[in-house]
Amino acid sequence: MPLFALDDNCIGFPPVHLAEPDGLLAMGGDLSVERLLEAYRNGIFPWYSGDVILWWSPDPRLVLFPEELKIQKSVKPLLKKNYFEFTINKDFRSVIHHCQIMKRPGQSGTWITDEMKKAYIRMHEAGYAHSAEVWKDGELCGGLYGIKLGKVFFGESMFSKVSNASRYAFIKYVEVLKQEGIGMIDCQVYTEYLESFGARMISRQKFITILKILL
Repeated sequence: MPLFALDDNCIGFPPVHLAEPDGLLAMGGDLSVERLLEAYRNGIFPWYSGDVILWWSPDPRLVLFPEELKIQKSVKPLLKKNYFEFTINKDFRSVIHHCQIMKRPGQSGTWITDEMKKAYIRMHEAGYAHSAEVWKDGELCGGLYGIKLGKVFFGESMFSKVSNASRYAFIKYVEVLKQEGIGMIDCQVYTEYLESFGARMISRQKFITILKILL
């Protein structure tokens, strides 16, 4: 399959079935609110590689259906005791900043560049990007952020400064999303960590079909 170069003057994307086997579809373009919205509505998301924006639509796709959420034994006592304070959209900038600087096993850098961070702050200011935070004694110790469109939440990144903080934030936020009528949470690519919450792989075709219905 060819790798498509995006036109700076057009926010459209090629059909996702033309992506490479690893999900890579296109390169270039920008991170304007309009282009990002067009990407998410079509099951596409950006990652940076050096200074180049790469656009992806993997097959299969990792998703979590809120009704299938699994709560780990280690988190249940914390939830019962309300061990952390949980908030939504209280400090989006700090959440994405911590996601950017957090060191992760097996990763030498981060895909959350300064330009990516600025773009998602613009998405937050436009009402599309949301954060969930957990606090202990007034200090931010875990959280996550992503994009909400229609009845879909597109998870982007999470961080944890203390044990189980990101798990707590994720579980609490999924419960909120379920109450809001969210039907699918896009987790993008497979990780054992997300699978432990009940996320599972579905084909890209099925993902796109569900996406169009829920949007």
